[in-house]
Amino acid sequence: MKKITIYCGSRKGESTVYEAGARALAQEMIKRDHSLVYGAGRVGLMGVIADEMLAAGKEVLGIIPQKLVDREVAHRGCTELIIVETMRDRKWLMAERGDAFIAMPGGIGTLEELFEIMTLNQLHYIQKPLAVYNVNGYFDKLIDFLNHAMKEGFMYPEQEELLIISDDPSDLLDQIEAYEARRPADWG
Repeated sequence: MKKITIYCGSRKGESTVYEAGARALAQEMIKRDHSLVYGAGRVGLMGVIADEMLAAGKEVLGIIPQKLVDREVAHRGCTELIIVETMRDRKWLMAERGDAFIAMPGGIGTLEELFEIMTLNQLHYIQKPLAVYNVNGYFDKLIDFLNHAMKEGFMYPEQEELLIISDDPSDLLDQIEAYEARRPADWG
């Protein structure tokens, strides 16, 4: 688990706790000699975690569509910056290049990426650990909804069991590093 793909906000949120959480996660990744794969933004929590990793001399791979480069939000300090045509290209490369995934607080794009990786794992297109960094209880209501979907019979229990959830960066990375792929659920 060398390369961790991080999905997070292009905004910092209303509370400084989110920025502090991004810095804490970066510091734990640095301590464990991980590198970062992310959406190449210089703004929001994306910029915070990238800057923290870069300041420590760690590898940062940023993947961004040309449209966002044109809007001047690309982080030009990335160790490697890959410019792609579409958001779909970006998401696929981020999924391909990462050994594990962490969703931090973010908006609709972050949620889309989280659900896409959940789906890819469910269908066994990939078998990589996926975690939710639940800073300040940000994902509590989403976790409640996932429990509801499972209770209503729309998700297999295995799907939720494969989602690592923690508000502690050390615990989060410990669980990611201990991840073992499982066989897919039966579709009966």
